[in-house]
Amino acid sequence: MEISFNRQPLNQTLQQAKQTLIRCLMASISFLTVCIAPLAYADSPTAQYSQPASALTFAQAWQQLQQVSDKFKAETQQVNRAQAEQEASNSLSYPALDIAGSYTHLEKPIELDLRDLNPLASIDPSALPPQLGQALAAIPGSMFVTPFTEQDVFRASLQAMWPIYTGGRISAAQGIKAAQVAEKQQELALVQRDLFTLLVDRYYAVTVTRVLTETQQQLVDSLTVHASHAEKLEREGQIATVERLNAQVALENAKVSQRSASRQFEMASIALSRMLQASHVEPLSPLFMLEHQPALGPLSQLTMTQHPALKLLEAKELQANGLVDLEKGGYYPTVFLYGNYTLYEDDSLFSQIEPNWMVGVGVKVPLLSRDGHSGKVKAAKSALLQARHTKAQTQQDLGLLVEQSYRQLLQAHEEVAALNTSLALATENLRLRELAFNQGLSTSVDRVDAELKLNAVKTQQLGAKYRYLQAYAKLMAISGQLDEFIGRTQQENSHASK
Repeated sequence: MEISFNRQPLNQTLQQAKQTLIRCLMASISFLTVCIAPLAYADSPTAQYSQPASALTFAQAWQQLQQVSDKFKAETQQVNRAQAEQEASNSLSYPALDIAGSYTHLEKPIELDLRDLNPLASIDPSALPPQLGQALAAIPGSMFVTPFTEQDVFRASLQAMWPIYTGGRISAAQGIKAAQVAEKQQELALVQRDLFTLLVDRYYAVTVTRVLTETQQQLVDSLTVHASHAEKLEREGQIATVERLNAQVALENAKVSQRSASRQFEMASIALSRMLQASHVEPLSPLFMLEHQPALGPLSQLTMTQHPALKLLEAKELQANGLVDLEKGGYYPTVFLYGNYTLYEDDSLFSQIEPNWMVGVGVKVPLLSRDGHSGKVKAAKSALLQARHTKAQTQQDLGLLVEQSYRQLLQAHEEVAALNTSLALATENLRLRELAFNQGLSTSVDRVDAELKLNAVKTQQLGAKYRYLQAYAKLMAISGQLDEFIGRTQQENSHASK
């Protein structure tokens, strides 16, 4: 009768305890999502680890990441490639010097017959005196033929060409290459900032999950003591069987939560180790919070003046401008100097007559072309407008991102401060419930519920601290103050060592 009388409120209390435990687990999982999800971007499992197990501060981890990250190295090579192409474009202003050789087989040698020239061509042999006519007839015909070339012609020469005016196409092409270097440099800066925020997520996720595992273990230890005490009270007849069962159920659920937290800690450790290409990394830098929060105005100003995405789009705009100039240059003439020096020629008469070298000035004026310059100019102008509109939209997006991250920082800070009171309340509530249960004035459900509430508050506050650190790191990365964040971690390291 006693059990059936208390069944409904007891079931409600059990349900509340179960929901509290679920909320506790969900809170622990929610702030781990960011650190575990990037495992998809981890380095290949076949990658060789560069260092054995080591304990690293955040500054040391950041330095190592820049040395071992294949993504960072790949982007660095993109910059080197663009710089090499820019250096290659400088040669467009230089003269070209070539050695040209040729072999030509003619249908027949080029020859000149004197009898085809005046005055011999106009002489009628029958009108000449007999003796003169006989004398001319006695001369062989080959004596009147002069060969200018052979049938097989061999030639080798040194040829030079130097463009001195191209309608601005050379300078435009060189400007495009310089802008591409700036673009790749800004892409490298973006990758660097992305790696920085990802390192913050993974580095401190290890600390958070380790603390979470310890918190869950403390809960298991506490509920183990409580379950043992409940068994003793049941044997003495001070509590009902359902009270003891409730304590055991709470203990088993706490063990499941502890194992889940332990696996999350393992996954976070693996993610960090793979990122740094080490067998195991032990973070030394603790979680921290600023006493005074940064001002929004300077953060926004730094973002709008120094963010690599905006500078990248400026480089895109320069490339579009250069493309417009390049296509417009197709309408202008090309003026060039040229020269030729004969290195080898045969012994023909034509070779003797031809000069050994020559120089001159040439001009090439486009009249009708199939290149479609007008369409290309329109396309280049469209690309220019596209870059400008994209830059304007990016400025709006960055402004919104700074505002959002700043408010997330404040929200996390306020949440940590508010949970300090909740933590004190939950601690005191657990103490009172423990005393009441030991004296038979409270049920096991009340005592377990108090324990779960305390654990949930600890987990919530831990998640809020982690979210605060993520928001702060994101603000520092957006505004380009990576060194500021690293300096803060070093200050916290010195405080922790003291």
